[in-house]
Amino acid sequence: MKKQDKACAAFGRRVRSLRESKGWSQEDFADRIGIHRTYIGGIERGERNPTLTTIHKIARALGVKPAELL
Repeated sequence: MKKQDKACAAFGRRVRSLRESKGWSQEDFADRIGIHRTYIGGIERGERNPTLTTIHKIARALGVKPAELL
């Protein structure tokens, strides 16, 4: 298991919470933003440190500003 960075873990929890509030599976969400489901899982577990471009894709799909994810 990869070590979690606190900031990445908090970001991942926020993404998961918003995704689940929309009733989307990780696969549905990944398809919406054009990235692989396993990468979304890694983000939500705090194992991945997404790029600024990915953060913007995630925010746009969730209907929030990027800053609301941080």
